[in-house]
Amino acid sequence: MNGRYSRQIKLKEMGEKKQELLRKKKVVIIGCGGLGSAAAELLLRAGVEHLTLIDKDKIELTNLGRQLLYEEKDVGKYKAKVAKEKLLKINSRAKTDAHVLYLDNKNLSLLDNADLVLDCTDNLETRFWINYHCHKNKIPWIYASAIRWEGYVMFISPKGPCLSCFLKKGNSETCNQQGIVGPLPTSIASLQTTLALRYLVGEKIEPLLYRLDLKKMKLSEIIVKKRINCPTCGKRD
Repeated sequence: MNGRYSRQIKLKEMGEKKQELLRKKKVVIIGCGGLGSAAAELLLRAGVEHLTLIDKDKIELTNLGRQLLYEEKDVGKYKAKVAKEKLLKINSRAKTDAHVLYLDNKNLSLLDNADLVLDCTDNLETRFWINYHCHKNKIPWIYASAIRWEGYVMFISPKGPCLSCFLKKGNSETCNQQGIVGPLPTSIASLQTTLALRYLVGEKIEPLLYRLDLKKMKLSEIIVKKRINCPTCGKRD
């Protein structure tokens, strides 16, 4: 193990004990597109070997401009299954599960054994299901979204503030409608997995919403406060 992760172990914030801790952690990744495929690969290469991948979609030619885990020969195959195959080629001892399904209120139990959940979806309804279930079951998760030239990332603790504190339900824009610059999903996934690694080794993560604007090359922080009348976390806490 030390050989594979030797450069990361050299970090004063890491060391062998925390690297071994990463190996034992379980992370669920919802969505295996531009965000999820990159996040899965980055986490695995950093030493997180227990990954659960959830995605119902098949790989399309239009995905290849930004989803780095896939190739032309993969077009028409299920993203979750192909992602699992690619990850096992990177680390053959990885304990990776792939579920070809749409996450909704009927199968949210797939999140229950996770130490951390990564939201890599492009669907607002799914995000609110994640938010509800993770708050109810005290599971930390990391929200991420990317469209056009900008993206957002936030670590969400079971104690709040939660997604509903700053985002309302409604019609959401998609990459199919608005477009997206190729490097953006990988950039956002890098921020998301960095927060994930910091949390998984025991670091306290502040409830800040990070906004990355690649066109202006600017990363900003937005303070999110818990909403008293929040429909998810306000009534229960």
